[in-house]
This record gives sequence, structure tokens and C-alpha cells, in this order.
Amino acid sequence: MLLSAHQLIGALLAGTVITLAQVVTGSDEPPPGAPAPVAENVDLSEPLHRDPATAEQTPPVAPVPDAPAPAGDPTAPVTPPAAEQPPVPRAALDLLGEHVLPGTSARLVWSPDQSFEGIAVPTAVLVVHGVRYGPTVCLTAALHGDELNGIEIVRRVLYELDPQQLAGTVIGVPIVNLHGFRRNSRYLPDRRDLNRFFPGAAHGSSASRIAHSFFEQVIRRCDALVDIHTGSFQRTNLPQLRADMKVPAVAGLTSGFTATSVLHSPGEPGTLRRAAVEVGIPAVTLETGEPGRLQQRKIEHGTQGITGLFDHLGMLPRASARPAPEPVYYESIWVRADRGGLLFGEVSLGQRVRSGELLATVTDPITNVRSELRAPQDGRVLGMALNQVVMPGFAAFRIGIPTTESDLASPAAAAPDGAAPAQPNAPAPTPAPAEGSAPPPDEENS
Repeated sequence: MLLSAHQLIGALLAGTVITLAQVVTGSDEPPPGAPAPVAENVDLSEPLHRDPATAEQTPPVAPVPDAPAPAGDPTAPVTPPAAEQPPVPRAALDLLGEHVLPGTSARLVWSPDQSFEGIAVPTAVLVVHGVRYGPTVCLTAALHGDELNGIEIVRRVLYELDPQQLAGTVIGVPIVNLHGFRRNSRYLPDRRDLNRFFPGAAHGSSASRIAHSFFEQVIRRCDALVDIHTGSFQRTNLPQLRADMKVPAVAGLTSGFTATSVLHSPGEPGTLRRAAVEVGIPAVTLETGEPGRLQQRKIEHGTQGITGLFDHLGMLPRASARPAPEPVYYESIWVRADRGGLLFGEVSLGQRVRSGELLATVTDPITNVRSELRAPQDGRVLGMALNQVVMPGFAAFRIGIPTTESDLASPAAAAPDGAAPAQPNAPAPTPAPAEGSAPPPDEENS
């Protein structure tokens, strides 16, 4: 069976090398025993030309002739130069069926295994493979298709990296849920939340199969993971890290971010972050801003935080100075509306509030009955709902409580909103939600 025009065009746009055997047989894999193709070295900061014929051709560089040896005393004894030990070359990165050579950048393609030809959605995977040894850090964004800030953060980080200066490897997936992104939707086409089905299953639902394919082909190649999100459905989050601070490797990862608050949380079952930690990959969630918008300050904060992480891991030249670390909140509480009506906030995101301070008012537009939402404890506004119509029980504010790990009365106290109690080591594997289960409450937005 011949490759379709869709497959050929998708492969060409991604810079994938296509062999004659692939064209004839329709297989995406190289013939048995054949080496994987070498990924094209591209400058990620340069726009991708769709038509290779229109791409600007770089003229070949003429070789520089060897300079003549300086004249010396022909009678002087010849001293052989000291033997130099050649550096051990770094290996190529084998990812998604291609070799990415050290000191190069590449655009690769991941496609969920279960997609059939008519609706196959190839997703871009950006790779910067440094010339020096170091960790492999993965950056993922838009697991929810309407969360835009993370897409731009991944773009800025990857396009500004120089593989000749990088120790280690950075793998960036700007849009994981391309189905949702194209529809401006948080969910997959079947309205399942992809971030509740990791690590997935090869023979499960559509969402579970997509999660399994991505987890096995990309995430398992990571030494560390930063999964970027925003608030959900008319909510916004202060730039913050969600992390299981009971896992030492995860806690060490959070210390690399600059000027970013940390909220302790093991993560909901089925989330990419929790699934990664369960298999031994330190992972954090970077929450920043609100969905459906590109917010410059939130994007800049996230970009600087990740750059600080690379600095912390020794992947980039050491920065001259680093801001003081932000506090860790081991406990948080939700402030919910007791009455329905129009919500008008009285505080700002990131504001520190005192117990009893007015957070918002809720006014019934028909009866004109007014109620108030007040802070139950001292803390900081880590997340909040935007002004909107709310119903009784609506989670309007998330307040971080300034406790420390030693202040917690029990492990259960550190697990917000029903999450499993934190353990000294990685959390025990938890099965993904049952097939067809309803999406989680809106406030559980990661």
C-alpha cells in the first residue's frame, strides 16, 4: 500500500526522512535491520518553510586553506607534540524513530498509535541535544487544548537554546492535545480530560491509548518533567509549582525555579505529573495564568523559571545572581460561595490576606440579596475565579496557608481536596479513572 498524500506531506513538513521502502509499503518504520534516519539539524528560531523550494539556501562555505608552517631552525631537534586524549563523543539521541546528533536541534513528530489515517494528527516534538553530557528535561504544554500560556513558554525556551552551549537535552512538546487545541477546547473530542488517563493503556479508551502512546514514546525518555498548565474555566492561577514535596527528587527540582511559589500536592490520579513520579521521573506542574489567553507577564515568569531550572541543573552557564526562593505552601483551602449570584472579587491574585478579610461579594441579581466571602485564615491567594455568575458551592478562591512540613498534624492534612496522603517516597501507582467517568470538578484544574 502506498503512503497517502497526507502522510507524505506531514512527513515532509516535519523534516522526516522517507525511504523508498516506506513509500512502497506504507510503513512508518525503517526496513528491519536498517539504522534509523538522522534527524535534520534545524535552527528552531527560524520560521519553518512549508515549501522546501522556497527556503533560503545557505551558500556553501569555502574551505580555508591551511596556513604555511612558520620557518624554523632546520637543525633544531624535533619535539613531537604531547598526545592529547580525544574527548569521549556524546551519543546521538534516539527518539521517535530518528537519531538526533549531539550539538543539533530537530523537529520530530509524534502521532498517537490508535489514530487512523483520515484523522491522524501529527504533533510536533522539538529537541535540542547539547554537545555536553547532562540530564534530559522534558517540557509539555496544552494537555488541555485551551491553555495557551504554556505553548508560548515552550516555544520561547526551546527557540532560545543553543545546542553548542547546552549540557544535556531538552525535549519540548508545545501542544500535546492538538485535537483540543484546534477546537479551542480543554478536552479531547470525546470530552475526556487527557490529563486524567496517564500512564494510559494500550487497549483502553481513546484517551487512555493516546496517553499510553505519549507516555511510552516521549515521557519515559525524560530524566525530569515540567508540565505547564493554567487555571480552568474562568479561573486564573498565580505562577506556582504543584509538586509532591515528600519526594526528595521532586523537592530538589522545585528549588531550581526562580521566584515561584510552591504548593505541595501529590497530584490527582491519572495526571501526567503523578504518573511520571510513580515511575521514578521527578516532575512538577507549572501553573500560570488563565486559559484562552496569552498573558505576557505570566509567560515571561514561566520562561525565566525554566531557564533558572536549567541553570540549577548545570545545563546552562551559571547565572550571575538568583532571586530568593518563594515559600512552600504545604496546605491550602478553597473558599466557596454559599449563595448563587454575581461574583465580584475584592482582592487580587497573589495578595496576602488576613483572617476575616473580605475576598468577594456575591449579589443575587433578582432579589438583590448580598453575601460576602471572607478569608477563613491568614494566607495568600494562589488561585481565584474571575468575576462571573456562580452557584452555591462554587470554589472561588484557593488560599495557600503559610505552614511548614513539620507543622502538619497528619499526612492527610497535606493532601488538598481529597488527594491521596503524601508518602515519604514516590506515591503508590493509582489506576486511571474508570472508562466513561465524568470530568473532575472545575477547580481541580491541573
